[in-house]
Amino acid sequence: METSCTVGLKGRGFSSLRLRLIFYLLLPVTLLLVALGVAGFFYARGYLMDQLRQTSLLGLQRAAHSIDMRLAQPGEASELLNTLEGLSQNTISEWESHLGSLPGVARVKLTWLGPAESPRPMMGGRGGSMGGWAARGMHRVTLSKVSNPRYDTNSGQQTVSLVFDLMDPENQITGRLEVVMRFSYLLEGLRVFEQWKSERAFLVDGTGRVLAQGGSGPRLERLGEKGDPFELKVLEGLLTKPAGTLYGPGHPAHEVAGFFRLKEAPWTLVLFARGEKVLAPIIRFMTHYIVAGTVVLVLVVLIILVVTGRMAGSVRTVCQAARRVAQGDYVEVPTPQSRDEFRRLADSFNTMVEGLKQKDYLRDTFSRYVDPHVASRLMSRPEATALGGDKRLVAIMMTDVRGFTPLAERLSPEQTITIINRYLSVLIEVISAGQGIIVDFLGDALLAFFDSLESGPRQAAEQAVCCALELRRATEEFNQQMRAEGLPDLATGIGLHAGEVVVGNIGSFTRTKYGIVGGPVNLTNRIQAQAEGGEIIASQAVVDLIGPELKVSRGFEALLKGVEGQVQLYALKDLPSCQPEHQA
Repeated sequence: METSCTVGLKGRGFSSLRLRLIFYLLLPVTLLLVALGVAGFFYARGYLMDQLRQTSLLGLQRAAHSIDMRLAQPGEASELLNTLEGLSQNTISEWESHLGSLPGVARVKLTWLGPAESPRPMMGGRGGSMGGWAARGMHRVTLSKVSNPRYDTNSGQQTVSLVFDLMDPENQITGRLEVVMRFSYLLEGLRVFEQWKSERAFLVDGTGRVLAQGGSGPRLERLGEKGDPFELKVLEGLLTKPAGTLYGPGHPAHEVAGFFRLKEAPWTLVLFARGEKVLAPIIRFMTHYIVAGTVVLVLVVLIILVVTGRMAGSVRTVCQAARRVAQGDYVEVPTPQSRDEFRRLADSFNTMVEGLKQKDYLRDTFSRYVDPHVASRLMSRPEATALGGDKRLVAIMMTDVRGFTPLAERLSPEQTITIINRYLSVLIEVISAGQGIIVDFLGDALLAFFDSLESGPRQAAEQAVCCALELRRATEEFNQQMRAEGLPDLATGIGLHAGEVVVGNIGSFTRTKYGIVGGPVNLTNRIQAQAEGGEIIASQAVVDLIGPELKVSRGFEALLKGVEGQVQLYALKDLPSCQPEHQA
């Protein structure tokens, strides 16, 4: 608990709650914004490119229509001949004057044709005889030819010739009309076409020859003359289709081209638009999107910091309190005002601390009644806490103060309790140091045993003998203190025995004692009764377990209550293998 809280508080890597929330929330939000941005970019690019294509085609169509209308004006005026009956010289002159006065017309030339004759002019400028062919009347006027622009020396500028065939009711050509128009007048229709000024725009004939050019860029005589692959692709397209759009290389395309063919002349309007012009709105869109996305991410981070600040503070408080609890300082954490999981966490933590307090109180209190060594063993072996036990050989020791009852009658109750408590404290300290397990206190008597579960029977017997020798020495020191205080001496008899008993938990689920049960316990009590004050009496079983190393002062036989026959007993003197401080 301490390690995890420490890592969380220091925020190493993603162990910090705040960092994890920021990462796992920002990552999907960022990915979503990026995905939307990429999708929006491609959608906007496609939409804007399509809009440019449609706008370019519409502009080209309008510009072409303007030129077509100007080219159609002489034809419309020529159709007046269809309504004239009985053509006369004056009528023809008036019609010719009207045709020549049209905007953009440089001059007009009318030629009548006879059968099997070459065309010959009948008006000689504005005079001459019409002949009988004109009297037949005109039925239809058809535009048969439009020339490319050429320099006209008469007018000193570029002109375009429109040739019309005059058809009689039998669809025979009876005459030919040539209208010469100024090319600059035809191009005036392109003024409404803004791309003519800002983009690369061309008016080309059916072979790709450039008739007129507007906008920026180098002047060309023919499309693709410099080997530009995109211009050649556009030239191929306009030769096969009347209108269309094409995209140049690059993603997005560096250039977009559109073309539209005129109706009244074999010419085509071609427009080349820069791709960066299309990208300008997209770039603005992406810039605004990035700014907006950054603002959103910053807001998300601020919200996370504000929300997790309180969360991290609550977790930090619990972690700090947990570290203090691990060190034995049972502190509680403040209960938050909110009713969320953090309040339940604080309540659960405080409940846990209260439980630990109770357990420590019980442990400290229990250790006053149960040997700490026993409690430690029970905690290390949870199965030992169950009721019941095992049968095994142990060494048993019982002590009793000789003549204590008459002594207590001479002392006050306070003095009696003080003396016995001080003496039992000495016994408890010595037995605990010798790894003995105290089973019970019987007034001024004490019952303890030395378990062979881990060390073996011989070692258990040696521990019991060493402990008894140390008790005798400690009693002598205690009596010296008592004499210095003017109190009477205490004489203790000690009995030792080894035998098989049941070792385990005795009692019920509500109150349990870890002890021993069996006949050897009663026999040890009888052996202890044979000891004089300051004497240690051991059974044959103890002597046999230790062997000749054990020094005895005397051996004797005794009749013990409840035991048939004589029992061999020994008064112990010393055991060299004991520690120096345990020797008598």
